[in-house]
Amino acid sequence: MDIDNWDEIRTAYHVARLGTVSGAAEALGVHHATVIRHVDALEERLGVKLFQRHARGYTPTEAGQELFQVAQVTAEQFGQLAGRLRGQGAAMTGELAVTTVDSLTPLLVPVLAGFQNDHPDISVRLLADQRLYRLEYGEAHVAVRAGAQPDEPDNIVQKLAVQSSALFADRSYVALHGMLDEDVTAHRFVGPADEAHRAPFNRWLRANVPAQRITFRSGDARACVEAVTAGAGIGFVPVWRARLLPDLVEMRPPQEDWDVALWLVTHVDLHRTAKVQALTARLKEAARDWP
Repeated sequence: MDIDNWDEIRTAYHVARLGTVSGAAEALGVHHATVIRHVDALEERLGVKLFQRHARGYTPTEAGQELFQVAQVTAEQFGQLAGRLRGQGAAMTGELAVTTVDSLTPLLVPVLAGFQNDHPDISVRLLADQRLYRLEYGEAHVAVRAGAQPDEPDNIVQKLAVQSSALFADRSYVALHGMLDEDVTAHRFVGPADEAHRAPFNRWLRANVPAQRITFRSGDARACVEAVTAGAGIGFVPVWRARLLPDLVEMRPPQEDWDVALWLVTHVDLHRTAKVQALTARLKEAARDWP
């Protein structure tokens, strides 16, 4: 059968060479769970056991020894190739893919545009939608994620910022319906299409506002903000976004339990490349000025 995943072969080679999962993980600079996953996947793909597992580690079977001998030659060839290619990781060229949720694009686009101006040989690709792009599969170099701390193996996660939100309404809405007091049933609200949305401010909305008073719903966070600015009702808007919209009136101030953490995520294999390091430094610098 054809083998199209050389990462698995390289991992198995290091396990055979060193005899332990921990040793292979240290040599490869990956999490031990990744080593186990690669070996298990390769054995399943080939339909043969490559190692005998025991308390002291992993011992290659006859099939494992054959793979080791072939992989050793291949590793030497790759080593020669690496000598010719060495330094490319320091190059500020090529594509740089960044993934985030669509609501954060107004924060990120100015940073990415400035970064590209400083590094014109880099082509930036911004992936902004609800799909969770997998860094371990090379779908993106850098991710900016919102919510709970990401916990995928082999990803390096850094806290980038905290996004505060408050309840706002457009001046046109206030002129018709007045300010928000304790009686929320006298008002119309903007909320998520998914009534079980886990964002902390949406949990507050679900707990405090009757469902029939949430009269405008959308699965797109940007559309929810646009609905608020159009006068459709009262809704949550990030403080940084509200500062750019002078016709919004604050109906309830930010609360700490409405805050959402923003996380900067990179994969261990790409984290120390020059362009990823440069971009993450730029993002962290910019985030200091975000409200």
